[in-house]
Amino acid sequence: MKNIAIVSVALMTFFMVGCNDKPDSELGHNENSETSENMKDDGDAHGEEGHDEGEEEGGHSEEEGVVELTKQQAETIGLEMKPLEERNLGNNIKVTGTLELFPQDKANISPFVGGNVSSIKVIPGDNVKKGQVLAYIEHPDIIAMQQDYQEKNDELVFLKQDFERKQTLYDKGVSSGKEFQMAQSKYRSTTSSVNGLRSQLRLLGINPDKVAEGQIYSAVPITSPISGYVDEVMISLGDYVAQQSKMFSISDNSKIYVNFKVYEKDIKQIKQGQQIYFSTASRPDELLKATVRSVGKTFETDPKALEVLADIENKDKNLLPGMYVEGRIVQGEKKGFAVPEAAIIKEGEQSFIFILDEDEEMEAGKMKFKMIPVTVGITDLGFVEVNLPAEVSKDAKVVINGAYNLSSEMVKGELEHGH
Repeated sequence: MKNIAIVSVALMTFFMVGCNDKPDSELGHNENSETSENMKDDGDAHGEEGHDEGEEEGGHSEEEGVVELTKQQAETIGLEMKPLEERNLGNNIKVTGTLELFPQDKANISPFVGGNVSSIKVIPGDNVKKGQVLAYIEHPDIIAMQQDYQEKNDELVFLKQDFERKQTLYDKGVSSGKEFQMAQSKYRSTTSSVNGLRSQLRLLGINPDKVAEGQIYSAVPITSPISGYVDEVMISLGDYVAQQSKMFSISDNSKIYVNFKVYEKDIKQIKQGQQIYFSTASRPDELLKATVRSVGKTFETDPKALEVLADIENKDKNLLPGMYVEGRIVQGEKKGFAVPEAAIIKEGEQSFIFILDEDEEMEAGKMKFKMIPVTVGITDLGFVEVNLPAEVSKDAKVVINGAYNLSSEMVKGELEHGH
């Protein structure tokens, strides 16, 4: 009986455990499924939210070929824009040269007599007029010259009267011919001396009429023979300046010209009156115009080239002698839209430019740029001819500096969006 009881208890325990296992296992399966679905939903929501945040943080437009920047970002990458413009372009002769002055438009100023500098009235860079006093010099010889003039001039008055009296007597036959001739010779000789001294005083800037009246000047003015700018001042107060020693240099930059060097193979294509367009290192984006004035007749040996002189206008006086220039002599000129070479983006065989999109209202502080495909033509003096799509406005603003940075920003935005 005892053994039967033990077996019965064991069987009952076995069946109870088996019954409990089945519901537990089904319940556990349902809970896990519900949890998985919830996690999946949460994960999708989180993924979508994270994706949206990523797009908002990047600040890149989903529109193809467009990049958006804040004004601060544009300043950081050195972005520069310029309205689209037409330029004269052509297959032309490339030339180089320098800006120079004609001989009559520059002056080296020296005194006619030696003296000590008593006063200096200008400094380098001053604008002076023709006849303006630059300095004063003084010396005892200057005073002696005026005294000599006074004496000779007074003597001349007496000799003139004596000559006229003896001429009258000679004409009447009262005086001998010898006395008349001696009086005539003395009068003419002294007249010549007085006229010479008058001319010397005028050269020194002294009024001979005032000296004849008894006035003596202790210093003489040094004046400018042309209008222009003071280039150099080579004196100091108290310096003794010898006759013909250089004291100042003056130049009139308003009449500057270009001296181009043209190689032998291109000479036959040059003629007087031709247009030449050129630029300087200080103003590389500005195209200036010159007209061929003359073509040289003698070749230089190194390099073997001919000088071609061309007139230009220099109203604002920004062009200075000695500046190096690069230019082109027009051959088959045509007009077209052109942008600086730095504005062109190359992708394989295709060329692009960026323009500012001003059609839409943007958020405050933001800018939008479109990448526009263009066909390029002639490259001339750093500018490239571009043929634009019809929909692009002729008043569009083109990115002329920082275009490659914009291209990099656009590629970066596309990669982030794709990810």
